[in-house]
Amino acid sequence: MKKWILVLIVIVAMIEIYVFDFVIGRFGGMNTFLLTLFTSVLGFVMMRFEGRKVLEDARAQMQMRQIPGRTLVDGLSIFIGGLCLVLPGFVTDVVGFTMIFPLTRPFYRLFILRWLQKKMKNGNMTVYKR
Repeated sequence: MKKWILVLIVIVAMIEIYVFDFVIGRFGGMNTFLLTLFTSVLGFVMMRFEGRKVLEDARAQMQMRQIPGRTLVDGLSIFIGGLCLVLPGFVTDVVGFTMIFPLTRPFYRLFILRWLQKKMKNGNMTVYKR
């Protein structure tokens, strides 16, 4: 598992460098820097807005004595998307925006739920109750 993460980090870094080189060649260094800064700030604002909305939904579900399962997975998706937006790069920004944007988030929710289900079925995940 650790080898795959290292390989993934190297591949993503190589793709990001290639895309940065392409964008710098097209728009110039300063414009690329400003675009990267703009996407990070916009992503941070979107993450805060969507995160608050998810927290409010989770609170409402808990007050109605429901388990906010999907809402928590949405929150996890927003958190991971926010991390992707903080990283400098255009590919990670695209992934981050799609994880935060409500219309594309269900695509990621499906993968996260499948991953969690697989971990729980294999016994690799332990749930502690108080």
